[in-house]
Amino acid sequence: MKLLSNFAASSHRLTDLQLLRDADVRTAGALLAACPVMLADAGEIVSDAHRPRLTIVLRGALAVQADGEAPGRAPTVTAKILPGESVGEQSVLDDEPDPAILTALEPSELLLVGADVAWRLIEEADGVARNLLRLLSFRIRAANVQLRRRQKLGEFYRQLSMNDGLTGLHNRAWLNDMLPRLLGTARQTDRPLSIVMLDIDHFKRFNDRYGHPQGDQALRMAAQVLACALRPTDYAVRYGGEEMMVILPDTCGSVAALVAQRLCERVRQAAVFTDGTPLPHITASFGVASLAPGQDEQALIATADAALYRAKSAGRDRVEVDGSAAASIPPAASAA
Repeated sequence: MKLLSNFAASSHRLTDLQLLRDADVRTAGALLAACPVMLADAGEIVSDAHRPRLTIVLRGALAVQADGEAPGRAPTVTAKILPGESVGEQSVLDDEPDPAILTALEPSELLLVGADVAWRLIEEADGVARNLLRLLSFRIRAANVQLRRRQKLGEFYRQLSMNDGLTGLHNRAWLNDMLPRLLGTARQTDRPLSIVMLDIDHFKRFNDRYGHPQGDQALRMAAQVLACALRPTDYAVRYGGEEMMVILPDTCGSVAALVAQRLCERVRQAAVFTDGTPLPHITASFGVASLAPGQDEQALIATADAALYRAKSAGRDRVEVDGSAAASIPPAASAA
């Protein structure tokens, strides 16, 4: 930066400065008279990493770059300081150098006020303390708004990361996080909980014959069947590949078997289309398990998976419950 003059010799008016509006400008003018007015070139870094101070923009504009970003890079602007505005108040109050990086966005004239003079302004010039409180209150509110927006955005992306992009169902990351919680709630409330594992029958054959885009459409169709058939308190998950899971809180094994039977029928009846042309109907096999005393989520999934394996071994397009030969829905005439 290049020294232009002191403030007393400059043409700038005290009443144009936010900190001095409706304040005792006579006292403030005497305190600021000897403070330097500096000229900064566009792109020049003007922050002081060693001493706390106020930087007041008289002409031009400054960008505030968050601490931790490389000074050589184009700054990620977190705030823009315009003529009449100031930055560095918090560093003066804390008696610590401001960690933010200040960069001139254009040729700028800056009034530099050392911490000792800034404190005298606060203590001796009536109205400065009030203006400072208003300024800090505004910045706190603005920071809180920004924080809430970031939290909402973070939650939005977190939810995206918890859903399967193809089917829209919850994914394994969601399952790993939520299933232990749901089991914990079931134990604490002494309420039943059941899960249903399902696997689309002969899915590889379907993919090989009709193509992967049609296979994806079949997966989306099966997911839609689940989403439309469940209660708001139930959950549907894409477990992996063509395998899906339904979590049924507050549901015993016999009711879960009825839910699985209904889903089995609806999958068999649903049509898969490609370019408006229907393909052969798909079917799915189902395994049902209910939470047993002392069972963790892995054991519960293993029990349902074993029931699913038995349903497939018994001819597919049917339901098996907890390893017993429960309900079998006869296979459709042909599976894809």
